Amino acid sequence: MTDFYNKVYRIARQIPKGHVATYGQIAALLSTPRAARMVGTALRSLPDDSDVPWHRVISGKGIITIENMEHPTEEQANLLMAEGVIVTKVDGEYTINLKEYLWSPESLEALSDKR
Repeated sequence: MTDFYNKVYRIARQIPKGHVATYGQIAALLSTPRAARMVGTALRSLPDDSDVPWHRVISGKGIITIENMEHPTEEQANLLMAEGVIVTKVDGEYTINLKEYLWSPESLEALSDKR
């Protein structure tokens, strides 16, 4: 597991229940704003018994875009709805209102203090 992956997991663990973050948001917090896809790769690499709330990370458009056949988009939508997030299915895509549910994290320095 790479240091980048561990940093992604550390930030993802800070996303509170009932909120979401975007892949790009996490990448930007890590000072790698063009690494949104790598954030997704890190989350896809998690073992099944992980405590990282991978389901709280979505696209910058507010769409669930998971590409993992072991965890389909419906599963991610159900996990978010169980936390109180309203998920709407439009034209086959699960969407979340980012204005309502987007996490506003503290600085990265403050996040690192909460390990």
